[in-house]
Amino acid sequence: MSRPEISAPPEVFYSDVESKKYTSSSRIQHIQASMTLRALDVLALPPHQHILDIGCGSGLSGEILSQEGGHVWVGMDISPAMLAVALDREVEGDLLLADMGNGVPFRAGTFDAVISISAIQWLCNADSSNADPKKRLARFFDSLYAAVRRGGKVACQFYPRDDRQTESILQAAKTAGFSGGLVVDDEESKKNKKYYLILTAGNVNSNDINLHGVKIDKSAMTRSKRDRKEESRKEYILRKKELMRKRGKLVALDSQFTGRKRKPRF
Repeated sequence: MSRPEISAPPEVFYSDVESKKYTSSSRIQHIQASMTLRALDVLALPPHQHILDIGCGSGLSGEILSQEGGHVWVGMDISPAMLAVALDREVEGDLLLADMGNGVPFRAGTFDAVISISAIQWLCNADSSNADPKKRLARFFDSLYAAVRRGGKVACQFYPRDDRQTESILQAAKTAGFSGGLVVDDEESKKNKKYYLILTAGNVNSNDINLHGVKIDKSAMTRSKRDRKEESRKEYILRKKELMRKRGKLVALDSQFTGRKRKPRF
């Protein structure tokens, strides 16, 4: 069976028939519930958080958010058919029709946490001639970083096609300003292996994330000492200013004098 994201764009693949078939499958319901519970377990959230569910589909993961901790959630998805099923099922969360590749359309600091189940791998595909996966990943993670409050946490379960896609996703998250890494469950199993991108926006105490018995790969999310040494003063300042802009801060405009050392006045 071919991967859905290779077959067609999500808004096409998840037609009325496919959306109802997907939602009514007891196997899919079980898998979605277990992965959502796993994401919540790692995030270790207190009750009654405001959560964004990206790629919410028909609300299967949202139901778990409502049941576990009484969280208030907003779901966004690109498939009108999936959202129609969610409305028919009278899920508790608010629903938004939106393409995550165009960015997360919420004000800065709106959410305490974000989850995404089986969705972000779609960003790595060029569904049309003008779709650039690298730009879509950048828009997604940049806007996601802004939408999460400082100290907020993100868990994205996804199915990468290969190591190159994994690297692209990790790199885009790192460039946006996130810290974190990759959690892999059932690493030795080809069939049951699950990837979870665990991110934090700003400083988070390590005790605030449940990584008991879990090995997290932070290598792709960390700037090496060599990278920092080779970075010039101007490059460092420009990088920090761009990071501040993404966080919604007011930053002075760049100029020809940016990064120059001032001469002492006597």
